[in-house]
Amino acid sequence: MFQALKHPFFLLFAILLTGCNTFSPNHNNIIRYNESKGIPTLDPAYARNYPAILAVVQLYNGLLQLDDSLNIKPCIAKKYVISENGTVYTFTLRNDVFFHDSPLFAQGKGRKVTASDFIYSFLRVMNKTTASPGSWVFNGIDTTKANHGFEATNDTTLKIYLKVPNASFAGILTNSYCFVVPHEVVDYYKKDFGTHPVGTGAFKLKLWQDGEKLVLLKNPSYFETDKSGKHLPYLDGISISFVADKQSEFMMFIKGNIDFIIGVNASFKDELINMEGNIRKEYKNRFYMLKCPYLNTEYLGFQLDNNLPAFKNSPLHNLYIRQAINMAIDRKNMIQYLRNNLGYPAEYGFTPNGMPDFEKMKTKGFYHNPDSAMKLLAKAGFPQGAGLKPFKLFTSSDYLDLCEFIQHELEKINITCNIEVTNGLAFRDMIANNKMEMFRASWIADYPDPENYLSLFYSKNFSPAGSNYTHFSDESYDLLYEKALKTVNLNERYLLYRQMDSLIIANAAIVPLFYDVAVKIAHKKIQGLSNNPLNLIQLKYASKQ
Repeated sequence: MFQALKHPFFLLFAILLTGCNTFSPNHNNIIRYNESKGIPTLDPAYARNYPAILAVVQLYNGLLQLDDSLNIKPCIAKKYVISENGTVYTFTLRNDVFFHDSPLFAQGKGRKVTASDFIYSFLRVMNKTTASPGSWVFNGIDTTKANHGFEATNDTTLKIYLKVPNASFAGILTNSYCFVVPHEVVDYYKKDFGTHPVGTGAFKLKLWQDGEKLVLLKNPSYFETDKSGKHLPYLDGISISFVADKQSEFMMFIKGNIDFIIGVNASFKDELINMEGNIRKEYKNRFYMLKCPYLNTEYLGFQLDNNLPAFKNSPLHNLYIRQAINMAIDRKNMIQYLRNNLGYPAEYGFTPNGMPDFEKMKTKGFYHNPDSAMKLLAKAGFPQGAGLKPFKLFTSSDYLDLCEFIQHELEKINITCNIEVTNGLAFRDMIANNKMEMFRASWIADYPDPENYLSLFYSKNFSPAGSNYTHFSDESYDLLYEKALKTVNLNERYLLYRQMDSLIIANAAIVPLFYDVAVKIAHKKIQGLSNNPLNLIQLKYASKQ
């Protein structure tokens, strides 16, 4: 792997030029980054993790998109209208959007996108045989209407029918699961479409050597322009490497072999970032940092289901103990020493800083107060922690330092928790299938609406089928959640959201730890690198000087 990275640039661009008849890429205009965790698929129907989503957004488009302030903007749909009762969305599509060229189209030329292509793409995600993890985005569709809830009245008019009004639906449609794909290519490649992607995006696939590199080239027929009318993208291509070791990735960045890094890993944070959360002065003349609130809440979850035999007598079912755990943790110190102040202590609810109208959502959360924590333990029947049995805190290795910090904080109030490290699919399976008494987790927004966070505590979303991993159940919470979904008025809806977040805190259903920060660090020759609270990068706006 490392030898491949040391090849001279002319070898890479000999590959890029092969078979490219539309234009000649300029090797100085290729942007490079590393994806340490690899990319499992380029099929938007299966793009559930961040590395896949980041690549997929370069290759595909949807009806709508978000700008860096999380405002909903037109994309393939140039406008849309919502019916008075809030259940019918009518989209008017552009007529100048084409799929990437493919031998599976007539004369090998990409054909025009129509409303029927969106119906095909949406039904594919909804189809149980597809087994898309994104099928939930269409849960509110009224499948009794038209073609399972969708109707193409002509090539540029698409209607979507909902069961009940859903004020967050337009935001949901910006999700990568809603990107349009061509039926000819999907039907031909079937399950292998993820390695033979054809979309409408600013870039198209040129080369994918699994575990080594992924190369995307500029789509010369891309439909979007900048404010001056110049066609996007500015770059000739993107080259993605797959070096797993984060320290090696950092050295690649320092040497100029990649152009930017996403996030700051513990292995190099102190070398690059000072305790104020800024680039160290010795690097300021070479690099710049982009940072903004990130819609990611890091938290500890409890398994609250009394009906699960394994946890029937868990001390964590005691509200006072959960409150004591919340008050034992010094979140400010945690952010300062473990994150170099890149983050915000989670002293409000579950919904993170960075959410639009966050100030309307803010509810009073837990603060560090060890004396109160000790009093709560006494209330729970365990004065000074006496008699309280140890419990397990499950985590992945990436967050071992965080969990060791929490373990140390709990020891101060005589609570013993033993850390158990489980990684990858095994860790996710144990959370989803209710096998963990207490676990570290994070929730990254799929779309910028608090409902995306609050749905984790709706009782009808119990795991393993849903995302309510704690099995929190509260009738008043469920009623508020159902009412909020139908509430169109923004201020009224946020009031309901705030009440729901307050109930989560009142029940100490989780331990909010910190609200994250989206960080990109780039060489100064890279311009137009986007940063937003979803931590996505639209490289169609980037340029290299």
